[in-house]
Amino acid sequence: MNKTWIKVFVAAFLEIFWVIGLTHSDDFWTWTGTIIAIIVSNYLMITAAQVLPAGTVYAIFVGLGTAGTVMAEILFFGEPFKLAKIILITILLAGIIGLKLITNDQAEKGAAF
Repeated sequence: MNKTWIKVFVAAFLEIFWVIGLTHSDDFWTWTGTIIAIIVSNYLMITAAQVLPAGTVYAIFVGLGTAGTVMAEILFFGEPFKLAKIILITILLAGIIGLKLITNDQAEKGAAF
């Protein structure tokens, strides 16, 4: 796995925190952390999309962020556990893994503006 894919995964990991922050922030410091996570997460995603196919980067970013957020809500915030939810997240993750496996890892120059 190269450095660009690591950016995508870190961006998705940070997305989990800022999505949770949007729901649970209630003071200056939690809002500040949420805003910083949004900025860093989107920066990493955008820089990765300059090298890798943008559609694949965005799909993986959103899919991992969604799966992680749902799992965090279940584990840490009392969201009810439903087997159907876990099955659907597993299907989502299978699609994300499939996208990663079929995407060329060779760095390609993105569109210049």
